[in-house]
Amino acid sequence: MSTFDVPGVRIGHWTAAHTGVTVVLFPSDTVGSCEVRGGAPASRETALLDPTRTVERVDAITLTGGSAFGLAAGDGVMRYLAEHDQGFPTAGGVVPIVPTAAIFDLLEGGERPGADAGYAAAAAAAAQTGPHRDRGSIGAGRGATVGKWRGRAFAVPGGLGLASTRVDDAHVGAIAVVNAVGDVVDSNGAVLAGSSAPAGTPGFPTERAFEESGNTTLVVVATDGRCDKLGCHLLAQSAHDGVARSLLPAHTRFDGDLTFAVATGAVDAHFDRLREAAAFCAEAAIRNAVLPG
Repeated sequence: MSTFDVPGVRIGHWTAAHTGVTVVLFPSDTVGSCEVRGGAPASRETALLDPTRTVERVDAITLTGGSAFGLAAGDGVMRYLAEHDQGFPTAGGVVPIVPTAAIFDLLEGGERPGADAGYAAAAAAAAQTGPHRDRGSIGAGRGATVGKWRGRAFAVPGGLGLASTRVDDAHVGAIAVVNAVGDVVDSNGAVLAGSSAPAGTPGFPTERAFEESGNTTLVVVATDGRCDKLGCHLLAQSAHDGVARSLLPAHTRFDGDLTFAVATGAVDAHFDRLREAAAFCAEAAIRNAVLPG
């Protein structure tokens, strides 16, 4: 379904003229991991999510425009959570764990989300109740474009998409910010949103064109099923299957494709069915990002 419905997980946005921020807030003791497969990520705190690292909890995830400049939005999310006493406990007070990832949208207007934008998106997420339905040109998807593999001049709007499903008693949902080199395709390979170049235009005209334009698809998969940190890493791997099924081409050297997976651990669920659902929801959310309406 084209909503995000995972109990306890809330989403909020800050949207400007050409960029934005999306924050996903989690209950305390949520576990998370991630996997990067694109060649050009802009991120922070993702190394902490490796299954071999000590800290398991994730308090929030920030998705932002503004390329590496936009990573500053995570500071505002940390400030919001610290004010509400949520974070990893230390002798010096709580330290909120807020992995952050950015898309490159600077050519759409040059705006750079900062800490205040992240704080506003976190506050909006905290106020959310019930399933989340906002999608399209909103939050971190505001300045997103797709279909750049035949040249940026032929790009079309991308956006932010949602999807969710059930696995036994567990909920699984995905949020995708789609700013890809490739086209968004359906299950038969037909283009839903992609390059507007004339037929026969060669792909990847010059490497410099892609280095200057920047691209990235970001996905957050969340479930209330019970998983440890390694399990979340495997869910993030499965989410990349959904990326590959819905973007053509995907995972290029010029994309920063990154998937997060988090589990609140409220209910038991069959793990392999959770992995299948993670791939399905990532795939559906990417397509949902570019659908009309």
